[in-house]
Amino acid sequence: MADMEVMDMVTSRRYTRPNFNLLLLTILQLGLNLHTVEGVWPLPQTFTSSTERYPLSPQAFYFGYGSQSAAQQGCSVLDAAFKRYFSLIFPDYLSASYVLQFNEGKPFTLEICVERDDCDSYPNEDSSERYNLSVSAGQASLNAETVWGAVRGLETFSQLVYQDDFGSYFVNKTEIEDFPRFQFRGILLDTSRHYLPVQAILKTLDAMAYSKFNVFHWHIVDDPSFPYQSRTFPDLSSKGAFHPMTHIYTQSDVKRVISHARLRGIRVLPEFDSPGHTKSWGKGQSDLLTPCYKAGTPSGTFGPVNPTLPSTYKFMASLFQEVSSVFPDSYIHLGGDEVDFTCWRSNPDVRAFMQKMGFGGDFTKLEAFYMESIMNITSALNKTSIVWQDVFDYHERIPKDTVLHIWKGVPASYRAELSRITKAGMRVLLAAPWYINHISYGQDWRNYYTVQPRNFSGTDEQKKLVIGGEVCMWGEYVDATNLTPRLWPRASAAAERLWSDEKQTTSVDKAFPRLQDFRCKLLRRGIQAEPLYVGHCRHEYQGV
Repeated sequence: MADMEVMDMVTSRRYTRPNFNLLLLTILQLGLNLHTVEGVWPLPQTFTSSTERYPLSPQAFYFGYGSQSAAQQGCSVLDAAFKRYFSLIFPDYLSASYVLQFNEGKPFTLEICVERDDCDSYPNEDSSERYNLSVSAGQASLNAETVWGAVRGLETFSQLVYQDDFGSYFVNKTEIEDFPRFQFRGILLDTSRHYLPVQAILKTLDAMAYSKFNVFHWHIVDDPSFPYQSRTFPDLSSKGAFHPMTHIYTQSDVKRVISHARLRGIRVLPEFDSPGHTKSWGKGQSDLLTPCYKAGTPSGTFGPVNPTLPSTYKFMASLFQEVSSVFPDSYIHLGGDEVDFTCWRSNPDVRAFMQKMGFGGDFTKLEAFYMESIMNITSALNKTSIVWQDVFDYHERIPKDTVLHIWKGVPASYRAELSRITKAGMRVLLAAPWYINHISYGQDWRNYYTVQPRNFSGTDEQKKLVIGGEVCMWGEYVDATNLTPRLWPRASAAAERLWSDEKQTTSVDKAFPRLQDFRCKLLRRGIQAEPLYVGHCRHEYQGV
């Protein structure tokens, strides 16, 4: 769609309606049961609204750029957002029920002003998502430092709009100042244990934007399958994927995911986990994995990546050079978790290498040697490494800018780990309390909501090193059939914990009606979010 058409789409809606005016006017005079919004999810930092409300009409609603805005018409991120949010703000527009509307209404303009023209860039770890939103008669003004903040503000505005019993749209007088508490608010999807079609990933990115998540951690390969189609090493997917044609992510698939995410202010963080979790790699790359021995002879099975061969590091350097050019984010996740030393211990060549290096019988030193070598490769590519906490626990010498990712343990143990890692001056991400693939009967979202990421013993400086958290959806029992209802709205509980002020969001009972309302919004937007408890939505999934 040409640039001019972007604006026309929201300014030129006109059509005739049947003459129901007198009948409806009479009904309107009898008064209505008004529906207002329960609030915005996640809760903004400061939010004041009054009962004064303004009618909105799709035919007289306009998006505009402020004269002082650094971004103007033609800005790819905002022009695309205006198209998306018009449909989200007016979900009934052009449907049969909206034919009953008769009042074209007064014009209403949502004016956007951003300080920086970052329309063609990618969101990064330093991107500001701060915005201010002011709604008054006939207009709303949305001011942000960046286009990413403006996109967050558009999401908030879309949640402020509501309908009465006759389908008329309203928004209340509102003032909001908002910014995220944590800079990193992620969702992990595992596409190795089950392949997730690109469409399922794109739909997840849409839902992430509705909850203001900003990092998609793509755990793209693992033991069961290698669906990433590498330009440099095509055999990795042709031999390592579940199916070499249907169950792969081509280069254009990956570009599509990155582009879809960018327009929603979401970073894409790829994870290529090694030296463990690599069984599928060995199918397409000979001599990469360690041959295991039994009673002094090769058993025909393979263990983790072989850390003793120069060819291993040559392969990894080539693969990560490709990955760093395909994925624009400055972070790469290198894994490093759950390395089983049994196979290394059985292999005489590995044991001889350890003696030569002075490691003795300490296999954690061998893993440390391997991970340090891989981190040197990614550092040389100008990328920041994220690794699972195991790498820190093995006392490896890791670059100071590395981010540690906590995934193990009950609250007492992950709090102790938070203290240890931050005391060493390392930045940290918390995932342990948000392993959302674990399911239980009842309202487990309450547990996700009451997590306190900075509640551990340490100084204020240490607490600042907790840069955010992540909801993990591991794929042993999850594919495209159940991904969405298992993820939403449970992940949204973590979204509010990572975005909003903790003191204002301590009560699960106060959160419940807002989350219930938000879950209904997700249904109306085509996201198959499961129910929180007994009840119904005014608009059930697929328009029931």
